[in-house]
Amino acid sequence: MKTDILQSIRQKFSPTTVYALVGESGTGKSFRSKLLAEQYNINAIIDDGLLIQDEKIMAGHSAKREKTYMGAVRRALFDDKEHRDSVAKVLKKSRFKKILILGTSEKMVMKIALRLQLPQPAKIIHIEDIATQEEIEIAAKSRQVEGKHVIPVPSIEVKKTYPQIFSNSMHDFFSRGPFKSKNKKGKLLEKSIVQPEFSKKGRVEISEAALTQMVMHCVAECSPDVKVKKIAIKTDARGYKLVVTIDVPFGTQLTGKVHKLQQYIIDKIETYTGILIEEVSIVIDKITKVETSTDLEKKNKANMTRISLARNHE
Repeated sequence: MKTDILQSIRQKFSPTTVYALVGESGTGKSFRSKLLAEQYNINAIIDDGLLIQDEKIMAGHSAKREKTYMGAVRRALFDDKEHRDSVAKVLKKSRFKKILILGTSEKMVMKIALRLQLPQPAKIIHIEDIATQEEIEIAAKSRQVEGKHVIPVPSIEVKKTYPQIFSNSMHDFFSRGPFKSKNKKGKLLEKSIVQPEFSKKGRVEISEAALTQMVMHCVAECSPDVKVKKIAIKTDARGYKLVVTIDVPFGTQLTGKVHKLQQYIIDKIETYTGILIEEVSIVIDKITKVETSTDLEKKNKANMTRISLARNHE
């Protein structure tokens, strides 16, 4: 009897194990998430701003409901305090043993876990590990051409909560590939197909000129003594990659300065725009000499001499 009680207490207070499914947008993560959850006996799924358990939406707001791509990204990242607090409250109360977080990058799932007060993922699974290249390409085509998105809950649940974006439903028989059911007869899982407003209008992107100005402003705020020489911007399905070339004054603690500057740029831009900054690389081009008061006096005297000579020449 005592052993049973102790076991019950241990289970109640045992830490949550977090799993992550990572893949670029439109590669079929939501489609396969329920099958993955079945395989690992995962209790709950966090996908695009929703907390899902046993084919029901337990908490959150779907990013599919947002009218812009940036709004959808912010929603999926639980950027809104009221949104993330409401989901974190249900997570804390439910004490799930295992949770699966879906995201477009490892960085994204780690950020979601942090914001929802969950442990960092113990196991990260990439979509390429559980789907063939052909299956990924079919999913990508469906997303790009038809704008189809999947919410891993039955149609009745989505119709009830998000009727304006519901499109159709689909079934998948859980019995083949890496997902083999313990039940020999297999298991039929239903998922809902939706078409978000932002999918109809296309992805909203920020211009390179605007992003460059933001980076310049961030550097000026964080490290006013640093001079920006060049900013290179690259983008892919996961987000933006920035390469910032700078000059720093002599005597600067480079490691601390660079790390602080990288994090400041990422935090500020992601907070104010909702875009994902996948990477910020800082390249130090030159270490400049710090001008002392004596140096400034010599420079001022030299300038005065040049002016005097110019007047005499006239």
